[in-house]
Amino acid sequence: MKRMNWASWQGQILLGFLGAILLGSASPASLAAPSARKQIEAILHAQQEAWNRGDVEAFLQGYWHSPELTFSGSGGTARGWDGVLQRYRKNYPDRASMGELTFSGLEFRQLGSKAYLVLGSWHLKRSTGDVGGVFTLIFQRFPEGWRIIHDHTSAVAPSKSESQ
Repeated sequence: MKRMNWASWQGQILLGFLGAILLGSASPASLAAPSARKQIEAILHAQQEAWNRGDVEAFLQGYWHSPELTFSGSGGTARGWDGVLQRYRKNYPDRASMGELTFSGLEFRQLGSKAYLVLGSWHLKRSTGDVGGVFTLIFQRFPEGWRIIHDHTSAVAPSKSESQ
């Protein structure tokens, strides 16, 4: 049996230690991040499609179906899934008021293994006049998948150059 000298033994320990650190940095949360982002993007895409069909209830499937759900906007804060549904029905009573929805400028920030912050812009193309703004969504992972637990959406008036 070949004996290792002290320097070789130290080198092997160092390589093993560095390998353990590198493997440890590939935690399940970091490995799941791209998958989580793709799942959240799929929810937003499904919401956009549901909205553009005029199906508010299908649009809301991306939200946490809970009395603890919150939605904040210029009209205050709506609480609970039913409250958010009522808010959408009040503000968008028909297909014409809903228009065609697009999301853009999405930014994803992982807040932990079970939470994401998503920033973005929204735009409604409507015959009665376009509107748009920005949003902040907080997604949480539940056994049934990712759901929005808080939505803060604001309308932003178009700049003078955009409206001319």
